[in-house]
Amino acid sequence: MALWMEAGSEPKTETEIADLQAIAALKESTALELKENGNELVKKGKKHYQEAIDCYSRAINQKALNDQDTSVLYSNRAHVNLLIGNFRRALTDSQHAIKLSPANIKAYYRATKACLSLNLLSEAKSYCESGIEKDPSNEELKKLAKQIDLKKMEQEHHEAQVSKALAEAKELVSAIEDRRLKLGNAMHRELTGLRKPVLDKSGIIHWPVLLLYAEVMSSDFIEDFCETDMFSAHLDIISIYRFGFILYESKCLLVHQSCPPLPWDEKNHYSREAIELYYEAGSGICLSKTKILRYLLEGTAAANVESIGEEEKDAADGYPHGNSAGSSKWVKVNEKRTLHDVLKERNFIIPMIPVFYVVSKRSAFYKDFITGKWTPPV
Repeated sequence: MALWMEAGSEPKTETEIADLQAIAALKESTALELKENGNELVKKGKKHYQEAIDCYSRAINQKALNDQDTSVLYSNRAHVNLLIGNFRRALTDSQHAIKLSPANIKAYYRATKACLSLNLLSEAKSYCESGIEKDPSNEELKKLAKQIDLKKMEQEHHEAQVSKALAEAKELVSAIEDRRLKLGNAMHRELTGLRKPVLDKSGIIHWPVLLLYAEVMSSDFIEDFCETDMFSAHLDIISIYRFGFILYESKCLLVHQSCPPLPWDEKNHYSREAIELYYEAGSGICLSKTKILRYLLEGTAAANVESIGEEEKDAADGYPHGNSAGSSKWVKVNEKRTLHDVLKERNFIIPMIPVFYVVSKRSAFYKDFITGKWTPPV
């Protein structure tokens, strides 16, 4: 009996030959039946896709069909794997199909589809071109070729945007380092959003600046505070807005949803001549270059890049700065100084966006503030 023959041995009798032929025919018949069963299961819909894959796999494992027919089995299984999102398996099956039968056009189509789904655009283009070379009139492959070209253009555009965002962020960080400015963790993100400083073509930094009225924690926002501007210019403009006038020729842009006057300032304590500006002296930790870059890249095309090229040579976060528990040290801002002059103070850690506190000398709150009895809410 052929079933009892040792592996690798040749049949010696006509009976053994006949037995082997019968076994081969049975396995071939089983493989073809499994193939048809798989095809029918695919037609029944997605609930039967896994069963179809199982049928094709069992048919392949019979090892009873010629290369061309086995290629079809791999190609069919690749098709179902595409349908259920197993793109890597679909690609592997398509590659097996092509290797067994280089004329299997469907295998090229499915390999192309799998590569597209895996964002392997160069490989997708190669399989697609090979398929069109063998079947120049194949419209489906031609459609895929257009998709690949479009996706390559989109990818190149995205890569250009990523490179641009990275370059701009690194240039800005270099400018910040050259000025010896210290940046810490971002604060008041609910107010500042994704606003960030900008370095212009002349190498000047334009900062978004948050003004907080400490007494009530209301806010104003200066969108573009050039580092060479004096504080007095911006405070003058805010006061003009508060009294309802419009200044057309100013480069200072102020955004506030309820400009004139301050609805909570019933006694008009916060007039131009009564307000003073303060910052909180050195509170927090100076961040590393990598963390600053990550912050600057938020909301850009490069926000999710895995490496920004600074990790290995970057230093860890700097030493913490802070004041005694339960108190804050407030430093008054000289309005005749520029933003740059104030930001470069050794005790000023910028919470990514400069934050200044506005208080009124006329308010009862003023004494508590300057004596350190008031601290910003957490």
